[in-house]
Amino acid sequence: MEASSHHAQLNQGEENEMEIFGYKSQGCRKALCIAGCMLSCGALLLLFYWKPEWDVWANCIPCSLEEADVVLLRTTDEFRIYSRKNVMWISVSALIKSRSDYPAIIGESSVFNEAIMKPNLQVKSIQVQKIRYVWNLSAKQFQKVGALEDHYTCSAIHARFGTGLTCDEQNVRRLICGPNTIDVPVIPIWKLLVKEVLNPFYVFQLFSVCLWFAEDYMEYATAIIIMSLLSIALTIYDLRQQSVKLHRLVESHNNITVTVCRNKEGFQELESNLLVPGDMLVFKEGRTLLPCDAILISGQCIVNESMLTGESIPVTKTHLPQADNIKPWRMHCAEDYKKHVLFCGTEVIQTKADDRGEVKAVVLRTGFSTAKGDLVRSILYPKPMNFKLYRDALRFLMFLVAFAAVGMIYAVCIFALSGTGTLTEDGLDLWGLLPSERNCFQDIHSFPADHGLPWSPLFRAMVVCHSLIVLDGKIQGDPLDVKMFEATDWVIDDSSEHRVEGQGSTQATVVRPGPKASSAPVEGITILYQFPFSSALQRMSVIAQEIGGEKQVFTKGAPEMVAKLCRAETVPSNFESKLLIYTAQGFRVIGLAYKPLQTGRQSANLTREEVESDLTFLGLLIMENRLKRETKPVLEELSAARIRSVMVTGDNVQTAITVAKNAGMISPTDTVILAEANKIPGSFSASITWKPLEENKTKDYESLDDDSQAERRMRLAAGSGQYHFAMSGKSYQIVAQHFSHLLPKLLLNGTVFARMSPGQKSSLVEEFQKLDYFVGMCGDGANDCGALKMAHAGISLSEQEASVASPFTSRTSSIACVPELIREGRAALVTSFCMFKYMALYSTIQYLGVLLLYWQLNSFGNYQFLFQDLAITTIIGVTMSFTDAYPKLAPYRPPSQLISPPLLLSVLLNILFSLSMQILGFVVVQEQPWYSKTNIHSACLSGNDSHMESSSTISSLGFHGVRDEALREVDNGYKSYENTTVWLLSTINCLIVALVFSKGKPFRQPVYTNYVFVLVLTGQLGVCLFLMFADIDDLYSKMDLVCTPTTWRVSMVIILAVTLAVSFIAEEAVIENRALWLLLKKTFGYHSKSRYRRLQRVLKQDSAWPPLNETFFSDSVAISVDEDMGGHSNPTFDSNEDTL
Repeated sequence: MEASSHHAQLNQGEENEMEIFGYKSQGCRKALCIAGCMLSCGALLLLFYWKPEWDVWANCIPCSLEEADVVLLRTTDEFRIYSRKNVMWISVSALIKSRSDYPAIIGESSVFNEAIMKPNLQVKSIQVQKIRYVWNLSAKQFQKVGALEDHYTCSAIHARFGTGLTCDEQNVRRLICGPNTIDVPVIPIWKLLVKEVLNPFYVFQLFSVCLWFAEDYMEYATAIIIMSLLSIALTIYDLRQQSVKLHRLVESHNNITVTVCRNKEGFQELESNLLVPGDMLVFKEGRTLLPCDAILISGQCIVNESMLTGESIPVTKTHLPQADNIKPWRMHCAEDYKKHVLFCGTEVIQTKADDRGEVKAVVLRTGFSTAKGDLVRSILYPKPMNFKLYRDALRFLMFLVAFAAVGMIYAVCIFALSGTGTLTEDGLDLWGLLPSERNCFQDIHSFPADHGLPWSPLFRAMVVCHSLIVLDGKIQGDPLDVKMFEATDWVIDDSSEHRVEGQGSTQATVVRPGPKASSAPVEGITILYQFPFSSALQRMSVIAQEIGGEKQVFTKGAPEMVAKLCRAETVPSNFESKLLIYTAQGFRVIGLAYKPLQTGRQSANLTREEVESDLTFLGLLIMENRLKRETKPVLEELSAARIRSVMVTGDNVQTAITVAKNAGMISPTDTVILAEANKIPGSFSASITWKPLEENKTKDYESLDDDSQAERRMRLAAGSGQYHFAMSGKSYQIVAQHFSHLLPKLLLNGTVFARMSPGQKSSLVEEFQKLDYFVGMCGDGANDCGALKMAHAGISLSEQEASVASPFTSRTSSIACVPELIREGRAALVTSFCMFKYMALYSTIQYLGVLLLYWQLNSFGNYQFLFQDLAITTIIGVTMSFTDAYPKLAPYRPPSQLISPPLLLSVLLNILFSLSMQILGFVVVQEQPWYSKTNIHSACLSGNDSHMESSSTISSLGFHGVRDEALREVDNGYKSYENTTVWLLSTINCLIVALVFSKGKPFRQPVYTNYVFVLVLTGQLGVCLFLMFADIDDLYSKMDLVCTPTTWRVSMVIILAVTLAVSFIAEEAVIENRALWLLLKKTFGYHSKSRYRRLQRVLKQDSAWPPLNETFFSDSVAISVDEDMGGHSNPTFDSNEDTL
């Protein structure tokens, strides 16, 4: 955080970056605010509750952060949300007896030393989103505590914390950092109630209800109160359930007994909530749930990280090397630092001590600073969403407010996808083994084989080069490792201890020949040490020793990477062409290598660089990964709907291209152009080469067709848009750094992105979004968290806690959920628009009716409003959304803007139809011969038909005057022929627009499939017609209606029928006529403003694009891009294959 006097940055460069401002409370200002709250009857206090920044500005004066007793925080995103925090003081004087004890207890290079103010021994702190920050006196900034400082080197961590903290150190750190708990208390119901009731919406409702009571709208106000209470109750119930669920999710973390090592005091057992950063944890045998993040400094651990990654595959953790290096430990270990970190919430299922004794780890982070704490905080403090629908809805409402304001003045005067998923089956099948001897490939060994594999270094590599474990009697680990090991017919000896290296008894994995295994000259092989798989290095290695024999190194990984680590004379000359043959067929190919290890050094003391060098190439392991049954039909459906599918994988680029072709993402007739970018050695520039790949030219890796005729043919295919770019993660990063102007062009037709890291996935999603694509991401929840968060619609194929990174979680691990989500999303969007249109029309129809009646100083009655608002609109609003999504994806999207010409025209036309109908009824009823402005009973009592005759009889008997007088007594001023006509027309008109707006195809099912909605509409229409024709005195009196002749009632039905027909025809022939709107766009020269559309138009005119068999060079100046592409990365396991 860079500090200035009054303002600074908190968490600079992180996802939760904030601005912080310092303020000091002032007594006179506070007194004035208290007086204002009292005089306003609490209204000012409510305003301060909604606007905490106004509270701070009114009560405090700006000051430096060092002097502040109140800080104001503001998010740096587009929402700029404010929050207020009080500065707290922590006293450590009771723990530090004298000044002489101070450096020994705190540590001179520690942040705790810089935070304690002398001589009063106090620490100034704030707590923001469950994280505590202390004021660093030297740096003049607030600094996060609860985590070990980043500046420690590997050797410093071993030296400083290797023997544990003293009791005094631990006590001071605990007081400053706080307890090691992820405490999410269940929120009391009264707090939820107060928070919900103080929502601006309900406060507005309260004022509205008071106004309605004042206007004598008793029934309507009561109904609104009941509905509001019901809404509040349901919301509180839902929030309470979420609170209880989250509390149960984290409560197990806070009640664990752990063993720690105390400096000079030995081992102690204590509750996990007492742990602090720097404590030394000691792991015993058996399963252990981790209560914090910790750095492993001795031994090995097998960890189940499914809580964070969604994958139940055990992960091997190795100890932090004791490198004597000036780099901070995280920079020294680069992307592999996570292989040394045990994450909170994960489970240690097996420990392996090395020659140094106990399995130990230094506490790295505690409480909400841990990996699990970060997940919980992302739930507690979600990032606000800024949907375009909300912005358009606000503009739409502003338009309605302006429209209503005009009426008030008059009345006074008289609302691609681009993605696949995991395309292939979870399991791999071993297809073949291609051995290499004396730098030549031998005959391939196919599986399943009739005879066993011969004893050789290649066989030994298959036996030991893995990270498998035996858990509950079953071999567990990566599916590739399982298939490879099972092919050898060897078994893992799950004994806990074995004597190796002459170092006494130590824990190690031993593999032995199984009952079905071919004869071997050894009793077994011991796996002494592992360098786990790294997605950055694309390989893993083990140090193994034959029982009674010598130690050897075995390496397994991406063939290209393994070949680079081997001595050149051991790699076959046709290595690249052989590799291309198999990868082009969609096989997953693994390279194997080994070397004898010189004796004299302990395995645990060897660095990875020393072990993985001067290897001997052994051969290629060929795995077959079949497409899932659902993959091709789903991708065909997406393609038919004109939705782009892009694959992002950790596999070889040729394998990825073949899978894409087999899945239908790339047509057999399309051209694939491989974009290869490389940095030029000895300079700051780079080059990019464009190589068209031909399927029938796989026999020679360099045989790219330079023939002019072939190039013209490819150019022709490319000119018609039938080309796809493929590139690796390394090339993607170089393009982003050196050829940023080419990146949008590459993305426009990029289909395959191979060997991509988690950060590169996030960056890729972000770059697609910059082109105005709507991006969906489908991942397995392992290292896709960043991309899932970044995408507009993220789908996790895991139901573990890692799914909190994505808005959607699929219960089936296939991409069949993708079109389903799109269908439901489109249907939901269309439904939202229909609801906006209906609510706008309902309000306008009622509003127009009231304006017409104002002409005669009249209005709708209380029960008339109540009937329209509750019996009609509320029920329609609930049931209109029950229509299901249409089962087939349309080849175009629904309108994405609420303020769009078709939608606005639909609203305006229906307003015009409603206004015309109501004016027609209002005017024509006054022209009727039975109409009387003063006598509202003249129509049915003046003399027309049998009804009139019976009325005359009543009159002749002397009862007419009595009835007339009684009716006048209950007349509240609303009754008139105009009122009855306009109200009946407007009420049934609400049903008409509800039916017209409930459109079906192509995004929703036909309206008649929504049985509840149809039943509701039918029932409401029946009630309305009953009110129109019933002529029941008591009912009419209650509803403020008057009797009209039957002929006029039939006339109103005809007017309504004509309105329905006109409205329906206009909606279908104009509003929903896609061909008409496309013609209008073409006529007026309208073009999409989306960046990718504009780029498509530009490239269509560029005869030199795409380049074929060409090489471009960059300038010497490169754009600064972080190694991980700056994307959000999950602090967990790095998987090696995922898809977008």
